[in-house]
Amino acid sequence: MKTLIAFALAASVAFAAPPTYKVQSKIKLGGAGRWDYVYLDNVNHRLYVSHGTQTEVIDTTSDKLVATIPDTKGVHGIAVANDLGKGYTSNGQTNDVTIFDLKTNKATGTVKTGTNPDAIIYEPVTHRVLTFNGRSNDATIFDAKTGTVITASLPLGGKPEFAQVDGKGRVFVNIEDKNEVVEINAKDSVVANRYSILPCDGPTGLAIDLKKNLLFSVCNKVMVVSDPVKGTVVATVAIGQGPDGVAFDDGYLFSSNGRDGTISMVGETASGKWEAVATIDTMKGARTIGVDQKAHKLYLAAVETAPVDPATGKAGPAVPDSFQVMVVGR
Repeated sequence: MKTLIAFALAASVAFAAPPTYKVQSKIKLGGAGRWDYVYLDNVNHRLYVSHGTQTEVIDTTSDKLVATIPDTKGVHGIAVANDLGKGYTSNGQTNDVTIFDLKTNKATGTVKTGTNPDAIIYEPVTHRVLTFNGRSNDATIFDAKTGTVITASLPLGGKPEFAQVDGKGRVFVNIEDKNEVVEINAKDSVVANRYSILPCDGPTGLAIDLKKNLLFSVCNKVMVVSDPVKGTVVATVAIGQGPDGVAFDDGYLFSSNGRDGTISMVGETASGKWEAVATIDTMKGARTIGVDQKAHKLYLAAVETAPVDPATGKAGPAVPDSFQVMVVGR
């Protein structure tokens, strides 16, 4: 009898209905419609939004703009080291990183990188920052405390995209043009492993489930679940078109599909079986995503566009001064 009860409980958990999400509000920022990653600092309730030549800071307790970090030309990504009180932006136009103070949002220094630093991440065990340089196909590694460069160029064998850390000194990064995941040993500044994630073609966004030690890479119409220890693909899931980012929260994955204007919500519906459990309407062009893991809110940047031209089927131009962040919640 105990065995039957336990089985029934496990089944009910696995197949529990997922929470329902919808767009709750929009935070208008205005200005030019150039952006890339958004990053959520769950500790300090701050959302960092890359926005062309500046980085905007939003207080997620009020969803209000509280600061702007200027002179981050061609900013792609943002990383935060809460234990050091420092933040970092990867600036693609100037091939460097801006270091800023988390309390004042004032720049305190710069670090030179490889060509076109794109994704950026802080590895907390070694206290190192890694930038993933899209045109030089390498990573730059520097000391997060001092800004001293440790490895100017770690070759990655292809174009790096988004990255994740496992809290044990390992860094994982998608290699977009090779359809691979590369593992970096941050302490020794070496590539420790690499493995194929086909049928994922052109992986961009990457999320991690630290409890199950799984990685989630998104490509056009496909999410791949992989085991970085074994170096194997364990599942594939059909998602929307044109994803650039993916976020993990409360057991679910959220792929931001810019071409469709949707989020594909993916969950584990049975042991080892991952499926899309919901489609959430957002806005066309909303391709990057951040998640508040305490409030269970998602943040996506986008601009409004003119209506689709019925003759060509193409969306119209961006509406001036319409850059915004959508807030999606339960």
